[in-house]
Amino acid sequence: KMRSVLKILLVAAVLAGAWALTHWPRINVVETGQTPEYPELKVRDYMAAEDKIGKAARATVERLPQWELMAAGKGPGGTEIQALARTGLLRLKHDVTIRVRREGGRTRVSVRSQSRTGPVDFGQYARNIQLFLPELDQELFGVGSGKPL
Repeated sequence: KMRSVLKILLVAAVLAGAWALTHWPRINVVETGQTPEYPELKVRDYMAAEDKIGKAARATVERLPQWELMAAGKGPGGTEIQALARTGLLRLKHDVTIRVRREGGRTRVSVRSQSRTGPVDFGQYARNIQLFLPELDQELFGVGSGKPL
């Protein structure tokens, strides 16, 4: 009886894996405003200065669970923050790049999430961005006290 249950579980796992491979995009990178599979992920514009947004982005990375700040720097092209995001159960690693730059009186924030392990995203790259952006707003404005443009 136990073997039958194990066989059923194995078949279910194989079928679930096959379904997932055919229903999630086979992409290795998701970026705000650049990935057609995730049109809802847009570059954010803020009226605050680049330094303020950059500091808030760094603080956001530092307080997110399972995220680690890898590097941060500022140059003529703006501020760039490199982070490592890990998934819960499997502890898969994703590189997350946050770019903050001043453009036309606004500060733009774009986020890119990329896998270190493979080309099937299972939605995690987008979830990394979907987690970061509201947390950045929280860091900047607090609960309910403001929004990006």
